[in-house]
Amino acid sequence: MRPSLRPGLTAQLDYVVPAERTVPHLLPESAEFAVLPSVLATGYLVGIVEWTCMKALHGKLDDDEQTLGVHVDLSHEAPTPPGVLLTVRAELSAVEGRRLIFTVEARDDAATVCRGTHHRAVINGARFRERIAARTAGLEPPSGVART
Repeated sequence: MRPSLRPGLTAQLDYVVPAERTVPHLLPESAEFAVLPSVLATGYLVGIVEWTCMKALHGKLDDDEQTLGVHVDLSHEAPTPPGVLLTVRAELSAVEGRRLIFTVEARDDAATVCRGTHHRAVINGARFRERIAARTAGLEPPSGVART
């Protein structure tokens, strides 16, 4: 990890919510999600928060390093309908070994949409892919059918 990877790094992401990122689209195979209101899904919001945190790290990792999300603690406080601009801000608040802890907040024109923390782990990309390959060797491909 580079010495420049330290608390205080920030990023902002401006994101116009498309209809495809609303609750009914979260898991298209789910009848339960399909009937819910068309507002930004929490699952997609988590991805947008992760994206913002990754942007804060641009140019701060060694070439063989990547980060993966390992913990999310967000409150989703207000609905955001399609077409609304969401502004997400992330600040690296702590570095604990290979764990990076971000403080995050998302707002639209009407309200604070979410706030909380997100942790990312710094990994060696090649070694991680080797571990996944070893873990999945010999496994049968999944059928793609959810079990309830």
